[in-house]
Amino acid sequence: MNEKSEKPIHLAGVKMGRHRHVCALFENQKQGDKVIIPFLKEGIERGERVCCISGVEIRTHLLQKLQLAGIEVAMAEKGGQLKFDQWGPSMVRSGHFDQEAVVSRIEDMLKEGREQGFELTRFVGYMEWARDNNVDIDDLVEFETHVTRMLEEFNDPVICAYNLSAFNAGALVNILRTHPVAILGDVVAENPFFDPPEVVLRELRGGGAGANDRMEG
Repeated sequence: MNEKSEKPIHLAGVKMGRHRHVCALFENQKQGDKVIIPFLKEGIERGERVCCISGVEIRTHLLQKLQLAGIEVAMAEKGGQLKFDQWGPSMVRSGHFDQEAVVSRIEDMLKEGREQGFELTRFVGYMEWARDNNVDIDDLVEFETHVTRMLEEFNDPVICAYNLSAFNAGALVNILRTHPVAILGDVVAENPFFDPPEVVLRELRGGGAGANDRMEG
């Protein structure tokens, strides 16, 4: 594993520790902006790479917010420092969530940053696609465990941003268990609910960590 970047990474006003996989739970876009925009802005100003995967509306919103925060977004995008993408049709094939394809896509974006000479890539994935595509909660939990494992080989911070209104309490607890760092609103902390991937996967294979949970709150 590579050594963690010597430069501190700030998230919600706190320096990130050694863990890089973050579950961010927000009540609304405004609450999320207070955390995500400064996080992205810091990376761009330090010459790092910033990648976001979201829907079209969120992309437009974030670009406007970054512009207002003083970032030359057109220049950053042209230079490859700022990259926006959408969750595409490859995520769900014939009604089946292709976990491997999505994990590989995130991994490729992080590797691409290394290959282009960026010291760090800051990645934010807005998770509304899981609700929109009716992804089973157990499949989503398993996917997140694989992201945690994949990030053991990277320094890059990955934030999975969830809207609280899209998930019930039981589903959220299971999602939280897969992330070593959690943000609730604007408070960030080491996650007391976190369990190692092998523990969560063992439970899933034994009957499901969230078999009775639905996405909606």
